[in-house]
Amino acid sequence: MNFIQDSKLLENKLREYHLEEIFGKEKQHPFTLQQYRQHEIILHEGSQLESLLFLVEGKVKITSSVATGKSLLLRFVQPFSIIGDIELIRNVPVQSQVQAVSACLLIGLPFAYIKQYEMDNPKFLHILLEHVSYKLQTCTTASRVNLLASVENKFASYLMSTISTEPDDSFGMELKTSNIQEIADLLGTTYRHLNRVISALTEKKIIERNKNSIQILNWNELEKVSNGIRYK
Repeated sequence: MNFIQDSKLLENKLREYHLEEIFGKEKQHPFTLQQYRQHEIILHEGSQLESLLFLVEGKVKITSSVATGKSLLLRFVQPFSIIGDIELIRNVPVQSQVQAVSACLLIGLPFAYIKQYEMDNPKFLHILLEHVSYKLQTCTTASRVNLLASVENKFASYLMSTISTEPDDSFGMELKTSNIQEIADLLGTTYRHLNRVISALTEKKIIERNKNSIQILNWNELEKVSNGIRYK
């Protein structure tokens, strides 16, 4: 993580996501700009969080550990999103691991400052409620998916949640095959089972598997396979 001292960039991001309207322009707030590299861990599950984080650039992956020591995928998050709302409200350690999927930029605001000056701010509480309720909805969906959906459904959803359709998107035009074991763990399956699913989708020409990557060939068919599931 790098703290960025760029007041103009901070000002632009505050304006872009209307944070100035939420917190007001009449006083100085101790905002920080935090930058994370691709694949860098932003928050470790069980650690102590000291600031509420607003994701304003990039994409992050949220996972939760299970009894086996592995992690299950909960969702992918893109701007504008709030990270640390539950930790702020409940005063608990970080509940899930948060990892940068692409290079990310976050704005931080210390918990101590929020608790002293912003907990009676109706605009802030309203947006906090929106994000907490959405997080509850997505976590409920993720729990249902992890328990009931087939590996084929989950893998198709994983692909559609990660691989970009935009040619100028620096993240996610293809999936590196070196990550298959990690993806199998996240989807709650085995490397062998996931490989069988990949082979079946390849034979149907829905995806193409090269030596080092997987690319989507038919988005419409993959959408059908995903059964409408999304990790977001």
